[in-house]
Amino acid sequence: MFGNKQTKPQNRIDSLIGAGTVVEGNLNFTGGLRIDGRVNGNIIATPGKPSTLVLSEHAQVNGEVSATHIVINGTINGPVSANEYLELQSKAKVTGDVHYNTVEIQLGAIVEGRLIHNHNAAQDKVVAFKLNSGE
Repeated sequence: MFGNKQTKPQNRIDSLIGAGTVVEGNLNFTGGLRIDGRVNGNIIATPGKPSTLVLSEHAQVNGEVSATHIVINGTINGPVSANEYLELQSKAKVTGDVHYNTVEIQLGAIVEGRLIHNHNAAQDKVVAFKLNSGE
């Protein structure tokens, strides 16, 4: 597709919040982040840089989540914003509005909120053609 400049998901995980770990406060990250524990705070990726957030089936987040690519198999209590790609796996449960550009939802995933397509992302990638006036 013309003008499609999506970034690729991060192939590696730069940071890990292990099972049994509880983080109290907001997290800001770049690159890849995997969460197996619990976060009581917002998880926000650096805007304009590629980022991938992976939540395992044991992960629990109480707060806002925002990243380029997000894969959820755990629980989020708060709004989710995936600038490019969102995958809701079979054990995912999101309580809050979900903003996405592209979404994949597996059987069993639960969203208690609205699914909102990011219209601006699609409009920014439209290529304008100039008409030749014949001069």
